[in-house]
Amino acid sequence: MKPILLITGGASGIGAATAALAASRGYAVCINYRHSQEAAGKLVSRINLCGGMAMAVQGDVGSESDVERIFETVDHEWGTLLGLVNNAGTLEKQGRVDEFNGPRLERVFRTNVLGTFFCSRQAVKRMSTKHGGRGGAIVNVSSAAARLGAAGEYVDYAASKGAVDTLTIGLAAEVAAEGIRVNAVRPAFIDTNIHAAGGEPNRIERLRDIIPMRRGGRPDEVAAAVLWLLSSEASYTTGSFVDIAGGK
Repeated sequence: MKPILLITGGASGIGAATAALAASRGYAVCINYRHSQEAAGKLVSRINLCGGMAMAVQGDVGSESDVERIFETVDHEWGTLLGLVNNAGTLEKQGRVDEFNGPRLERVFRTNVLGTFFCSRQAVKRMSTKHGGRGGAIVNVSSAAARLGAAGEYVDYAASKGAVDTLTIGLAAEVAAEGIRVNAVRPAFIDTNIHAAGGEPNRIERLRDIIPMRRGGRPDEVAAAVLWLLSSEASYTTGSFVDIAGGK
């Protein structure tokens, strides 16, 4: 049986690139999506047509009951997973902290922070040797914004990713002796539709000159780092971060 990997927010961008690469390397990939049913379905079909193994499961990671259902679906269809990529994330229109309101903050933190906690909890319950599991690996998709702050744009998003960084460090220490490795990637300036969601589709072009490498990154460049952290090549790596931000 192929090793089972769940990728949240896996229908597009970094998640989709990670799903495609993981499938090409022998993983059975469960692609979680919230709204993008068509994109998820096309990705699953493409992977399966190429000889891979994939399925899509709808669910909002910000809902604890949805997360339980997603993991139970994987259990029922395939068995116990060995890998989790906490990729689902959201941001709002660019703005300043003095313009943010409660509903905005709740939306950002529910998906980015609570969603990562909910999914990690379910993964640990299945992977941990303490619970009878075989071990596994969790990779959180954070952001260089956690280090940079995203002033004048997305301080709430940056703060949510700072919480993901802290979760990565704490959870890694908590489950290291139980066969689970927990690491994170911190991408930035990656060419995905998240910039359009923030109200500036061409944001990377505007910021190109402040990026040491003078270009934006590609989703597949992030996916390669995620797959390394999931693999046995990173078997002595936990509580660590890979920055993928063009040197920024």
